[in-house]
Order: sequence, then C-alpha cells, then structure tokens
Amino acid sequence: MNMKKIYIFFCSALLMLTGCDKLVEVDYPASQIGTGQVFAEVQTANAALAGLYASLRDESLITGADYYAASTLLASYTDDLDCYTNDQNGVRDIYLNQQVESNQVIASIWARAYSHIYYANSLILGVEKSIKLKEADKDRIKGEAMLLRSLVYFYLQQLFGDIPYTASIDYEYNRTLARTEAAAVLEQLEADVNEVVELLTDDYRDVERIYPNRKAAQLLLARIYLLQSDWIRAEAMAETILSSPLYVFQVDINEVFHKSGSHILWQMKPKNSGKATLEAYFYYFSGSAPHSYALTEDLVNSFATEDLRRQMWVAEVSSGGNTWYRPYKYKNQEGANFNEYSIVFRLEEVYFILAEALARQGRIDEALPWLNATRQRAGLTGFTSLSAEEFITELLAEKRREFFTEFGYRFIDLKRLDRLDELSVHKPNWEEYKRVWPLPQNEMLLNHNLSPQNNGY
Repeated sequence: MNMKKIYIFFCSALLMLTGCDKLVEVDYPASQIGTGQVFAEVQTANAALAGLYASLRDESLITGADYYAASTLLASYTDDLDCYTNDQNGVRDIYLNQQVESNQVIASIWARAYSHIYYANSLILGVEKSIKLKEADKDRIKGEAMLLRSLVYFYLQQLFGDIPYTASIDYEYNRTLARTEAAAVLEQLEADVNEVVELLTDDYRDVERIYPNRKAAQLLLARIYLLQSDWIRAEAMAETILSSPLYVFQVDINEVFHKSGSHILWQMKPKNSGKATLEAYFYYFSGSAPHSYALTEDLVNSFATEDLRRQMWVAEVSSGGNTWYRPYKYKNQEGANFNEYSIVFRLEEVYFILAEALARQGRIDEALPWLNATRQRAGLTGFTSLSAEEFITELLAEKRREFFTEFGYRFIDLKRLDRLDELSVHKPNWEEYKRVWPLPQNEMLLNHNLSPQNNGY
C-alpha cells in the first residue's frame, strides 16, 4: 500500500476539520489546527471522527451506491445487476468477471480502504494517548473508530482473502507489511469487535441512529461467527440483539427504508438536508436505457408475482420496446428527501443470521419463523417444513430477494455457503479462483512483501 499517500491523506483531513460534514453538532475550529490539538478537546476529536464517517459515506466500500461501493460492484459481480457503462476504469470488467491486477477500480478500492484504516488507526492512537479527554469520550471515539475500521477490513478480507492487517500508523512499518492469512484476519477482527463491544454502550448518541452502538458491533461479530462456522456463538449474538427493547421488526413493507424505523441498527445520513440517498440517485433512470446498472432478469424473475417486494422495491422502465428494472428501495430524489437515510445494518439481517445458525445445528423447526418473517411481510406464505438442504437453499434465495443491492450480501452469502460456482449459469466468465480479486499491481510493485499474487491472476 502507498503509505506515504495515506499519511498525507490523514494529515490533510485533520488539518482541515472545517471541511468535515456536520455529522456531529459541534462548532468547528475557525482555522487549521495541528494534530496534537485534535485530541485535547472532545469537540475537535468528534470532528475528526466525523471526517472519517463522511469519507466512508462518500467514497468507500460501504458507500450506499456508486462505482466503487460493495453494494453495486458485488451485485454486478454476482447476478443481481447488469452493467451498462462503457467505462475505461474496470467497472465493466468486474461485471464480466474479467478483472485483472491492473484494474483501476480495484486499485482505488484498495487505496481508499487503507486510507480509511490509517485514519481510524490515527484516531484510535490519538484518543489512547490523550490526557485531556474523559474516559467515557475516549471509549466512545475509540470504539466507533475500531468498528468502522473492522467493517472496512471485513470487506477487504472478503474481496481479497489474505490482506495486510495493521493497527499502526508507523510509515516504515506499514509500507513493507506482508499479508495475513484470511482466517487469521477474521480471528483478529473477532478480537477487535469484541473490544468494541466492551467500549460502546447500547445507547445511541443520536436519536436518528446515524452512529453505531454496541448492538451494531454485535451484529458484525455475528457475521464473523457465521464465516467461522461458529453456529453456537452466532446464535447467541443474534439473540442478544433481538432481546434488546431498542429494536422491533418492521411489519409494514412501505416503511422498511424510512429513517425512523426501530428495526434500524445503523444508517448514514445524506450530506445535506433534502439530498437523495446515494442509492436513490445512483440507480435512477427513466424513459431511456440504463446509464449505469439495472436489475438482472434472473433476480426480477426470482420474485413471485404477489411478492410485495417485487411490487414496491423494483421499478419497471420501458423505452423503445425494451424493458428494464431498477432498484426502487429508496424513492426520494434530490431536494425532496426528508425521510430516507442509507441503512447499513437492519434487524432483518439478524433474523437471517439466527435462522442460519439454528439450521446449521439441525434445529430447522426453530429456524423456520426467522426465515418466514420477511416472506410473510412480503405477502407470501411461510414455509412449514424443509429439509436441512432445502432450508439453506431457501434462505439464500429469500435473503437475495430481501437484500438485493445492499452491501454485497449476495456475494458474501454465496461465498460463505460455497455456492459461488452457481454463478456460472448466468456468468460465462466465472471461474472458481475468482472468489477473490487480484491484489492491485501498483501496490505489489511498491511492496514486494505482498507477493505472491492471488492464484489465477
């Protein structure tokens, strides 16, 4: 990774806190300040943390939707989105499963991710060394920064497999880092997120839930347990979340993507009041062919006619005798959005985690209600009896219909369930080694310790 560029990125961010979006209600410094001052007062420390949130919202893998977001790229890499762009940067190659080590989108994803990791590491070390901040503020800021870092690492591990892991901001150390094995990265993330659980509380610091709390950390931990095939701990973590009075399953499908729902664990607020979510803006097209992406026929046809999600979350666009379909979960366009934020974690995922964890333990009857909840909300009849194999197949299909174009669920689920090869039915260039992406060529030239390249590239 180009640690010099990352270092410059972080220093610039801290030196220009006046440019941070107002994700926290603080008075920003009137002029540039040095990094030593950032952690002397909670207002400036909060502003630095707000800068990380803003950057993640606007240009990262966990951005709601764009050409560099996991939501978009992984939906097209699998079988949920068709790509219509003729870009020269590598977006279409990812859709065609023809990515190579010189792909510019992949290089940008890697560089941005490690920039955010460096930023988070700097925040963590800054609050740890601060003698001015109160312990409660230190715990909160450190916990949130660690959770954001862990989420970035989670996606890097899923995309690239073995990756460099660092909690350091030492330039000389970081620029020659070797990769950590994928399983060991997960173990480290498990430890990190467990620490976050201890640092954060269940209380939200904003009523709109635009900052994650302890329960959001526990959801990420439950995801990690699933990847480790630790069904017992995945079950326990899901039940811990579900037992909280903070969350209630949303029974009205029209309200699922409205910001006020008590099924939301964490969401990202648009940059300005009235601004459309990135999902509503990016996927929108009308009266003409798609300019970027549209839903695949395979996905659209996977819905039963009576499925309310097909009726409410999919928009049909016809032009010149052709018909396309676009995601329509977020509906408000620019200047008219006052009730939609980009949801990162919602309670429905916890239902699916618990369903899978129970089914993997052979407890199908206990798992069925958790699988049926989203079906019944969508106006479908719940399953009454399934074999263990049928259950996992139906869970994968149901989760696809529930979470399409949301944060790469389809790719992560297919990979975890060892079913990525099913993509070959609709993706003629799919090969098994493409379960991970190539490391960026430019990064490998800068750091020879990243070698060897992932198999097949």
